[in-house]
Amino acid sequence: MTLALYTAGIVLVGLIAVLVAWPLLAAQTESVQPLPVAEHIVRWEKQKAAAYAAIREAEFDKQMGKLTDEDYQFIRQKYETRAIEALTQLDRLARKGQGSA
Repeated sequence: MTLALYTAGIVLVGLIAVLVAWPLLAAQTESVQPLPVAEHIVRWEKQKAAAYAAIREAEFDKQMGKLTDEDYQFIRQKYETRAIEALTQLDRLARKGQGSA
């Protein structure tokens, strides 16, 4: 009787383990779809606008005497880099869109 209970318990635990692990072990049937170009454009436009706004704010803070020249240059360089990255990506997406049209 005890051996039958142990065996049934082991079988039950094994079945539960298989059921829990099955989604992880099964082949992926859904493929990952890349974001549409329009969503990428929106993302890069937001980054560009945020970078421009940060640069304008830093310029204002410098004029008000809230930033030293070194701090201003650091902030400006940081956000210019972000703006350039956004502009580069927007240009790449525009060329990609023209190529597929």
